[in-house]
Amino acid sequence: MLDGLVFGWRSAVLSIAFVQLLLLAAALTRPIRNRVANRTLAVLLVVLAGMITPWMIGFAGFYDKWQWLSFAPLAISLAVAPLAWLYIHALIHGRWPTHGWRHLVPATIQFSYLAAAFVLLRQPFKNEWLAQSSLAYDAITGGGVVAGLAAYGLAARSLIRLYRERLSGQRSDDHRFALSWLARAVGALFALLAVWAVYGMYDLIQPLGYRGLMGLYLAIATFALFLGIEGWRHAALPFPHLAELELPPAPTVDWVAKAEAWAGRVRSERLYADPELSVPRLARALGTNSAYVSRAFNEGLGHNFSGFINGLRCEEVAARLRDGTGDDLLDVALECGFSSKASFNRAFLATYGCSPSSYRRAHGSNRK
Repeated sequence: MLDGLVFGWRSAVLSIAFVQLLLLAAALTRPIRNRVANRTLAVLLVVLAGMITPWMIGFAGFYDKWQWLSFAPLAISLAVAPLAWLYIHALIHGRWPTHGWRHLVPATIQFSYLAAAFVLLRQPFKNEWLAQSSLAYDAITGGGVVAGLAAYGLAARSLIRLYRERLSGQRSDDHRFALSWLARAVGALFALLAVWAVYGMYDLIQPLGYRGLMGLYLAIATFALFLGIEGWRHAALPFPHLAELELPPAPTVDWVAKAEAWAGRVRSERLYADPELSVPRLARALGTNSAYVSRAFNEGLGHNFSGFINGLRCEEVAARLRDGTGDDLLDVALECGFSSKASFNRAFLATYGCSPSSYRRAHGSNRK
């Protein structure tokens, strides 16, 4: 206890999350690559840190000791969902959408209201206004948060799905940029939506108070830390932008014949063994353009580019295993063009229905 303040476990837990979020936000301002996305995520982390701040200091008794802190514009809840979507949009497109700032208008109104009440109102009228307005304010902002998380969550999920589809048609290393971690974050966003909605409705019926809402703010802190850590881990990854993955219209061509001819060259010349093989890279090797290559594989062979290339890599690995190679499985996979153990295992399982080690035991040597 310090001069009327009490720092219990609730304040301690939220304080740890608060400090980590600010450190992650600062770290995200440094990378040059994906600058717009990273700085958007940094702002989102600061907003999420602000969301838990009133509870962090409230549990410690700040509002009881300094009642003038009421209405301090710390928790701008209406900024969470649009900033999360703007981050995903910037990561995939390399920029915000046109007039993207409009998505933050409700949050700006919320901040302005809190700031005006914080600065202009004086005691005891501030406490009176807080008591009179809190129910309406909580209902409006709570409903806005739930609606925003649902709408922006669905928009983010659709954008990630489109990006993954374009990637699989253009890159053989699409697993590096498939945004699995971000898809999990969107799933966590929906989970947070459910938690927020349940707490919000229950709190309107029967106010829960500081201690009763601790679970909600732990959920917010957990979501924020997951998003911040994963965003920082991928901050410098050279994500291809969606516009780079779009194909220009092409004239009518016998795509089956084209695909068979090019597939034969890819196989005979082992072009698939390049771990960074992409549609533009293969097009240069074949002496054609990216639009032709992509359409040949998609329309002529009925496979997306990633599936076709990884299938050829798996075929060579399987052939070596049947020949009884004693080399380490990962070494064989890398020699055949895979860039990681995870992508190799995933592709091999999809192609042969079993793990590489199981295939070796069944068809090759007994080395594991």
